[in-house]
Amino acid sequence: MAHANDKTPTSAITELVHKAREGNRYAFEQLVVRFQGEIYRMIYYRTRSRLDAEDLTQDVFMKAFDHISHIKEADRFRSWLFSIAVNQVRDFQRKQRFRSLFKVSDDRADFERTEDQGREEPQALDHLLQKDFWRQVRLILDKLSRMEREVFLLRFFDHLNIKEISKVLKKNESTVKTHLYRALAKFKQESRLRQWLQEVSS
Repeated sequence: MAHANDKTPTSAITELVHKAREGNRYAFEQLVVRFQGEIYRMIYYRTRSRLDAEDLTQDVFMKAFDHISHIKEADRFRSWLFSIAVNQVRDFQRKQRFRSLFKVSDDRADFERTEDQGREEPQALDHLLQKDFWRQVRLILDKLSRMEREVFLLRFFDHLNIKEISKVLKKNESTVKTHLYRALAKFKQESRLRQWLQEVSS
């Protein structure tokens, strides 16, 4: 999968960040255009809900807009953006767990299921949304520790490198590699998932 900054030179992204940091709204809007697809997919993989992913993606960019003046290194914008997204998802999941304790009905989810009937999934996600495949992935993900799961998703679903993951999670690179190794060992026990790992790692 191509990164946003694979299509746009790093220098151009850095320049946009500098301008946005100085209050240039148009520059920030250009950053949104370049990165919103990645952030949406990252959130969707974790929430499995289009409506929630759309709302959380919007929240991520609103928070980024409010705090972009605080970013010190413009060339780290992508990892900084992903760190905001990770925190937003964690907050969302904590709220979901809290709601489930009181068995609050989710009319939003019922609406989304109805709305999605007969609608095709986004083409870019077709291979990940095959029910049997995703069921196997979820079974393995549920066996991982929280950190193993987050490192694995960031590496193979969001396509961040080790250095970027280190910055997103605020962990040193050796720790990231350790968690990734443990997650990979568990995934490689499943033959179909082992083949998929070879494909996404190539």
